[in-house]
Amino acid sequence: MRQVNVGVLGFGTVGTGVVRILLENNHLLKARVGAELNLKYVADIDTETDRGIRLAPGVLVNDAFKVVTDPDIDIVVEMIGGEGIAKELILKAIEGGKQVVTANKALIAGHGNTIARAAAENGVDFGYEASVGGCMPIIKSVRESLVGNRIHSMVGILNGTCNYILTRIAESGSTFAEALAEAQAEGFAEADPTLDVEGFDTAHKLAILNALAYGMEINLHDIYVEGISGIDPVDIAYAGEFGYKVKLLAIGKDNGDSVEARVHPTMIPFADPLSSVSGSLNAVSISADAVDRMMLYGRGAGMMPTGSAVVSDIVDITRNLLTGSVGRIPVLSYQPEAIHKIPILPVDAIHTHYYFRFAAVDQPGVLSKISGILGDNGISIRSVHQKGRRSEGAVPIVMLTHRAREAAVKRALKEIADLDIVSDLPVLIRIEDENGGE
Repeated sequence: MRQVNVGVLGFGTVGTGVVRILLENNHLLKARVGAELNLKYVADIDTETDRGIRLAPGVLVNDAFKVVTDPDIDIVVEMIGGEGIAKELILKAIEGGKQVVTANKALIAGHGNTIARAAAENGVDFGYEASVGGCMPIIKSVRESLVGNRIHSMVGILNGTCNYILTRIAESGSTFAEALAEAQAEGFAEADPTLDVEGFDTAHKLAILNALAYGMEINLHDIYVEGISGIDPVDIAYAGEFGYKVKLLAIGKDNGDSVEARVHPTMIPFADPLSSVSGSLNAVSISADAVDRMMLYGRGAGMMPTGSAVVSDIVDITRNLLTGSVGRIPVLSYQPEAIHKIPILPVDAIHTHYYFRFAAVDQPGVLSKISGILGDNGISIRSVHQKGRRSEGAVPIVMLTHRAREAAVKRALKEIADLDIVSDLPVLIRIEDENGGE
């Protein structure tokens, strides 16, 4: 039986999960793969901390370059993270003809085009299933299971921290700050949660998925990103009255000559399966021409779920090595010569439904003035509720619109904000609702 030597770079949370699966499920993997997955090295600058795993003598080293330059290593597994040394190590491993696996979404979103070209030029496989959606096989699904489909859209909850916070606000009426503190106490949020709550982590994942689905170069910088830190519990409560949940969504849509790519808080109807995805769970809904609609759902982070996705890549690559079929599946789903630049539609050009909340003075004619400005900008109102006066004396006016152009919406809201009858900045939340009418 052939032995495939694996070197893991990084012995942190996910690296520990990968090592644990490789060791504890070694016999299972051997029976399923037909090869011995031999953990030859684990490299980390910290060789003293007890991870609760007993490694054979000589396996744990503090020199990652020793691993990537060892001629006996077949697969390098990068679990260091970041875009500095991780990129250098991955490219060095690829140039040395080694297969590479990573969970590093930031690196792929920022440098994936370069890495994909290097992998193709050197005839190696590059696996990154764990970079999007944790244990959900979303990358495998797009690259393999849906290979015969034209993908129309992908809508996903791709950050467990944000989903946990929004779930807690909806269930308990907590403020954002209170829900964030709870998420941190439960281990679902980092001490500095900016990358998660401001939507950047989700944008990294959307950039990767768009490339796989639409044959475009990875383009992170043109994705519109808006986080959840400004979400008010009152808007989540009003959303519920209209039959909607608020989720931070990654939205990718094929418009033919352009792609929509945006990350922002979004209202979705209770009937949408994504609305029931709660807590720290992730999910992606895909619409395509042959399968119609499908959804993947599961743990988007964590030691063992993410480790499971990494090991799935190790196994896929091992099978390719055994059969001499390395490079069978293109790194970015499309053949390199078929990948091209596709522009991302500016957010001002999108058409969707909207939720507005205005804080207006309690006097006759207020609603007609607001409605008039909206109408002058081509924005049609689908529903309007005037709520009871809040403690500061303003009367909340809540509206849902038919489909409208973002640029017109922003122009109208600016005009409304300048009225002396409005006491605060208007609130806008976009709505994804196929049954919301035109």
